[in-house]
Amino acid sequence: MAAGHYTFFHNVPSLFGFPEGFFAEGEKFILATALAAILIAIGAKATSLIRRSKDLTPLVVPPRRLTLFNFFDVMVESFAKFQDSLLGPENRHYLPFTCSVFLFILFSNLLGLVPGFPAITTTVWINVGMAVVVFVYFNLQGVKANGLFGYLKHFGAGTPLWIAWMVFPIEIISTLLRILTLNLRLYWNISADHMVLGTFTEMVPFLLPVVFYAFGTFVCFMQAFVFTTLTMVYILLATQHEEH
Repeated sequence: MAAGHYTFFHNVPSLFGFPEGFFAEGEKFILATALAAILIAIGAKATSLIRRSKDLTPLVVPPRRLTLFNFFDVMVESFAKFQDSLLGPENRHYLPFTCSVFLFILFSNLLGLVPGFPAITTTVWINVGMAVVVFVYFNLQGVKANGLFGYLKHFGAGTPLWIAWMVFPIEIISTLLRILTLNLRLYWNISADHMVLGTFTEMVPFLLPVVFYAFGTFVCFMQAFVFTTLTMVYILLATQHEEH
């Protein structure tokens, strides 16, 4: 079966008299909620493990065998180094938010490659929800770093007073459009990837889909990476002081 076809909840609506496919979007919301709960549970378990460990040596120097903890440890460490290169080591306090965004989008995308599961990020409503959270977060961080009036100056910074009245609303609209661009970039790229994968899987069910699954995995990673990188850039732009 091609990736993205529904199986788990696809026939549930018919049991209650609803047309087939009626619950397609709801299925994605349920999976998104379940995925978020699982990631939160893993994070809570890892935090509890660290706090309860009297000897942190096994955690600092992980064993040779691959474990779930080691996998996330390597992923988070690599992610932290990338964020440091963009935001600076002094801004590590943004890491829990940016890393959570990255992991959720990455596993949401990858889940869509599993036959029988829909691609969570192929619904604009979940993507809009994530984009709104990012939007609220970087604006709050901007106000926190510069104060309300100092942050509002960003929208007209560097322009003469006589033209600032026109630049200000344009900058406000441009900032608001980030919600739309974050949403649509993720939606269209993941939708196109799964459309191509589903088409070729149905046409040639042997060998060839392996190539497209590999490419699809790369696309899933890159879209999560791009979304999170843009989040970091927006945080950087919002929190920098006017003289910078």
